[in-house]
Amino acid sequence: MTPSGQFILHITRAGERWDLLAWRYYGDPTDYFPIIMANPNVPIEPVFDAGISIAVPILEKRAVVTADLPPWKMSQAAGR
Repeated sequence: MTPSGQFILHITRAGERWDLLAWRYYGDPTDYFPIIMANPNVPIEPVFDAGISIAVPILEKRAVVTADLPPWKMSQAAGR
């Protein structure tokens, strides 16, 4: 996914993490890099304190290439 130039403002609660934000907004906890890059002034810590403003980029979906997927994966990719 690529950033579209728009953002969602998220105010953290104590104990939230980068990967939890990626899961909440993107459905993939490993896709936290765009959020980190959009927030250069936020220290990269294991957990957030409450009340930190985080800009979460709105991502444009990438096209799903299904040509090389096995048949049982194609229906899953189509549902994305």
